Amino acid sequence: MDQDKDGKRRSKLSLKKRKKHQLHKDDITVVDTDVAKKAVVATAMGNAMEWFDFGIYSYLAATIGKVFFPEMAGPTQLVFSFATFAVAFLVRPIGGMFFGMLGDRLGRKKILAITLIIMALATLSIGLIPGYATIGITAPILLLIARLVQGFSTGGEYSGSMTFIAESAPDKRRGVMASGLEVGTLVGYIGGSGIVTLLTFILGSETMLDWGWRIPFLIAAPIGFIGLYLRTHLEETPAFEKMEEEKEKAEKTGESKHVSMKDILIHHRRPLLIGLTLVFFYNVIDYTVLTYMPSHLTAVLGYGETKGLLLILIVMFIMIPFVLLMGHFGDRIGNKRIIQSSLIGIIVLAIPSFMLINSGNNWLVFAGLLILATLLAALLGTMPSQLPSLFFTNVRYGGLAITYNISTSLFGGTAPLLVAWLVDVTASQLAPAYYVIFASIIGIVVVTLFLKNTSGKPLRGSPPAVQEKEEIEEILENTDDALWWREEKKKIDRHINDAENKND
Repeated sequence: MDQDKDGKRRSKLSLKKRKKHQLHKDDITVVDTDVAKKAVVATAMGNAMEWFDFGIYSYLAATIGKVFFPEMAGPTQLVFSFATFAVAFLVRPIGGMFFGMLGDRLGRKKILAITLIIMALATLSIGLIPGYATIGITAPILLLIARLVQGFSTGGEYSGSMTFIAESAPDKRRGVMASGLEVGTLVGYIGGSGIVTLLTFILGSETMLDWGWRIPFLIAAPIGFIGLYLRTHLEETPAFEKMEEEKEKAEKTGESKHVSMKDILIHHRRPLLIGLTLVFFYNVIDYTVLTYMPSHLTAVLGYGETKGLLLILIVMFIMIPFVLLMGHFGDRIGNKRIIQSSLIGIIVLAIPSFMLINSGNNWLVFAGLLILATLLAALLGTMPSQLPSLFFTNVRYGGLAITYNISTSLFGGTAPLLVAWLVDVTASQLAPAYYVIFASIIGIVVVTLFLKNTSGKPLRGSPPAVQEKEEIEEILENTDDALWWREEKKKIDRHINDAENKND
């Protein structure tokens, strides 16, 4: 009799568990594709503005040095100019933590509007700061403050953009839609560097030094406000809204509580560490190819600035369709396979590519750049959808902001400097190839052993998001696949409960 009672009790418990994890038709989000596309455009514009500023500052570094640091001379002047640029990377992690935690509490849409307006105002202010000749030492101090504000806002911008697009897109199209974010990167960089080149050609060096350098910074502000208008007219992401509904229910029963920074660092260490490594090799390759290469062509190989810039601009134009194509393939065969293929390609082809670049033949240089750019495009097309999928909805913005900005500050912003130092110390023109190979070897190990393929699946902690209503019935028949993340969630919840019990 006792055995029968125990059996009935166990069956009731298992039935309750099944009901608890049962997926209902109303839980599944049917995404409006037009709304999702607007989200891509609005978020990509913020990223474009960030890289527009990146491009104009990089190519105006010598001019800015003369305007704000005239008492310095030659290379020292350029060092101070680039140091003012690099200082923004120091505050990115702080901005990321601040805006990331707010984004998980107040919503993605509100925070993305705030970061964009701060970034637009800071960029505009650079174009309005009087030079050293007018206000003396106050000029570089104001420039430094503007760069710090830019870095602070950027810390919440890119991670928030990735989160917003990933949560707004249908599961089966998350890759190709999120790849639009990196299209914004390329368009912004092309636009920034292209405008500087065009203005220098039209106005001449003397006029650019006098007042022409201000024009690109003043242009960036209207772009930012257009993006702000688009963002304020977006809807909040379905994943965040679902989470808020669950919070409201939990508050009624007294079970709701906010996730703190300490909670993320303690209970979500695994995705944080995986994310730090992904962003490490991603940024090393990205910044080496797009940011360092113009200097390599000019300073190391003796190319004229115009020719080197033109080659990089052409390569970036070609990259745009490749990025979208890689996002599409990531949705079809999985981001993990695309990332693995890219890293293997870099390990095998980096040295041959740099040998072509160092050959001095224009066509061979272009071929070498194109090989590296194509392999980079595979990462640009997949990472914006892969990185947000590492975290659960309630910590996605904050976790991603911590991961991305710390790793970018340590390895992205320092990549051009470190590569230039390696070339100088080793006297080898292949030093950049060795560095990207080193980063790729670490990447291939971590991706192969620890990264789960989540392409086409719901985001961690979120119900499925589909493009067509016809997909709902198929999902309801495979609830276990739709809620693939629930075992991970159980482990995290147990870990949190154990920690709370110890504290009690």
